[in-house]
Amino acid sequence: MKKLHVLLIAASVLSSSTYAADSTPPRATTDTGAVTGVQEASGVKSFKGIPYAAPPVGKLRWAAPQAAAKWKGVRKADHFAARCMQLPLFSDMVFRSDGVSEDCLYLNVWTPAKSAKEKLPVLVYFYGGGFAAGDGSEPRYDGESMAAKGIVTLTVNYRLNVFGFMAHPELTKESPHHASGNYGLMDQAAALQWVRKNIAAFGGDPSRVTIAGESAGSFSVSAQMINPQAKGLIAGAIGESGSLLGLMAPAPLPVAEQIGAAFAQGAGAPTLAELRAMPAQQLLDATKKPGAWFFAIQDGYVIPRSPVAMYAAGEQAKVPLLAGWNSYEGHYKQILADAEPTAENFTAALQKLYGDQAAAAQQAYSGDVKQAATELASDRFIGYGTWKWIDSHARTSGKPTYRYYYTRPRPGQEGAGHSVEIEYAMGNLSGNKVYAWTDDDRALSAQMQQYFANFIKTGNPNGTGLPEWPQASAGAGSRLMKLDVPSVAATATDDAHYQFQEAQAKH
Repeated sequence: MKKLHVLLIAASVLSSSTYAADSTPPRATTDTGAVTGVQEASGVKSFKGIPYAAPPVGKLRWAAPQAAAKWKGVRKADHFAARCMQLPLFSDMVFRSDGVSEDCLYLNVWTPAKSAKEKLPVLVYFYGGGFAAGDGSEPRYDGESMAAKGIVTLTVNYRLNVFGFMAHPELTKESPHHASGNYGLMDQAAALQWVRKNIAAFGGDPSRVTIAGESAGSFSVSAQMINPQAKGLIAGAIGESGSLLGLMAPAPLPVAEQIGAAFAQGAGAPTLAELRAMPAQQLLDATKKPGAWFFAIQDGYVIPRSPVAMYAAGEQAKVPLLAGWNSYEGHYKQILADAEPTAENFTAALQKLYGDQAAAAQQAYSGDVKQAATELASDRFIGYGTWKWIDSHARTSGKPTYRYYYTRPRPGQEGAGHSVEIEYAMGNLSGNKVYAWTDDDRALSAQMQQYFANFIKTGNPNGTGLPEWPQASAGAGSRLMKLDVPSVAATATDDAHYQFQEAQAKH
């Protein structure tokens, strides 16, 4: 009996020490110091709020990101850091971060790796929000589900609005590159440089990094592919709705400087010294005025030349690209305003928009008026720019390019609106409690996530048990994947749209 008692005590000590070992927070050592994260129930380890650059405050407001300070001991990376300064602009944004701050250059890592030796593929995801809002803590971008597929997944915070994209003559003057603006894009490139140096510590392979994003995040992907600071850091790219090659092209530096100078004047701080002395919230509040919207800039440095010209010349990163857009990116009322969707009203609206080109527009966007006007609104917003990016890359990269058209509405909604595909692609339907997801939604999400995971791993979305996704080609008749229930490969039927938009772009 005594012997059994000793054995039982020994067994309980053994099991508690094994448990203790299992409950030790996961740890990784970066070039600035050691961090401990959280072991999730799924087996994935998460590390949240790791600084990848110094806080961009004081003199570093509107400066290129600087190296993060080293720390002694072990830093807890168990919660999301603050999101970058932003106004509450979009009702669908849910944040899990520590409030809003100018000190916001942090990233989050989810890894399934059991050791640092695994060399797993890596996904770096840039959030959307018009370069004015968004955060790496949003549940729709959560990396745990993608990490469970064998991918080290990151979300990255980058500076936004006036903090991230304001150009100003004084800023240009103080810059060694004679450029200003694009600080948010520089932040993203600094995060990619951090990944190159540190991701092996989390079991990732620094030579297999795919960058992805939706909306402004997709614009960002198209920008990083031509940003000299990101050269050699990207192995693949995914773009969901948007690129710098469309109707929202980056303004030339002199134009952006004028916008910045006018904003500064309106904010009552015409000099750079006064702008830097202004409290962050006061500066943010000044962006509430009409016209105070900041965007990527053709600054001659981060974006060296026109993105259209750079892609046409094959100067982008030569990597596989998977990109597409949704069927209801815009709404017919953006074309027709409050007029009824009749043929007469559509003709009148096209006349107003395109003048002597109205008949050509009518020919390109024919058929059901509501549908045609929706497609035109979608193209003017984001469809054409995404098409142009895919078409240019297929033309000049020499690498596989895959195009999708996403048509599945969320439960109870009309049409696949802007941004609705994110939760499906990232495997995060369960994080959005607003919609009554069905088995069809869950099946599409599993399929779409698998396509994305395969692409991140191999540069090709295809794999066992999935409908064959054909490669896209340049010009008319490109092949694409229509993502819906069921998903089917198809030949593009909207070539007339882009022939018309191309003609407009040349006018």
